[in-house]
Amino acid sequence: MHHSRKTLIITLLSLLLSIVLGILSHDVVLGGTILFTSLTSAYFATQGRRIQYILGIINYALMGYAAFQNQLFGSASFYILTGVPLSLWGFWQWGKHSDASGEVKRRKFTFKTSIIVVVGCIIGSLGVGYLLSLIPSQRLSWLDAASNCVNLCGIILMTMRYAESWWIWLINNTLDLSIWTIILLGGTSAEAPMMFTSSVAYFLINIYGAAKWWRESKVQRKAPS
Repeated sequence: MHHSRKTLIITLLSLLLSIVLGILSHDVVLGGTILFTSLTSAYFATQGRRIQYILGIINYALMGYAAFQNQLFGSASFYILTGVPLSLWGFWQWGKHSDASGEVKRRKFTFKTSIIVVVGCIIGSLGVGYLLSLIPSQRLSWLDAASNCVNLCGIILMTMRYAESWWIWLINNTLDLSIWTIILLGGTSAEAPMMFTSSVAYFLINIYGAAKWWRESKVQRKAPS
């Protein structure tokens, strides 16, 4: 009962915040929906609930549209062609590995996993960054590439239920926040204020998620199977 009440309060606060900021930034429909799905998807992820993937599909589709409008073609392609399909896969995977209460079972990295993740992110960022730099109208090629490669890694690790996916996303948040800060300060994008706000919200929620999943993955690993 307490958990249900907490979830309801957070959902309503997210909706209220999204509407208010949407009105202030004159971007209620697109920006407000992006912010609301960002907040609620991230919150349900911290709780280990797979409804986060349903909200994530909506969020990725809208984020892709906003990125395309701002000539961030790497991000747009990532959100639509990668984020949406992986969210569907994650929804299925979490359904297979949840306990009786519907909460997903957490995992932790091995040393081998850590090396693969780090090397993969570096190689992917350099390769995608080079390809994006070849597009004449592409903005912030290397930041865009690094953000998407790290984000992709985080999404895959989240579908595989690794607690460390939150730390990967904190790195991505830093890159993503840099991108939208630059665009916001440039004053050329109507979507920038809400995308910036979404990035800040993700950053704060990911700190909470990282701490919560790290603690609970250790508890679950010690529990008898």
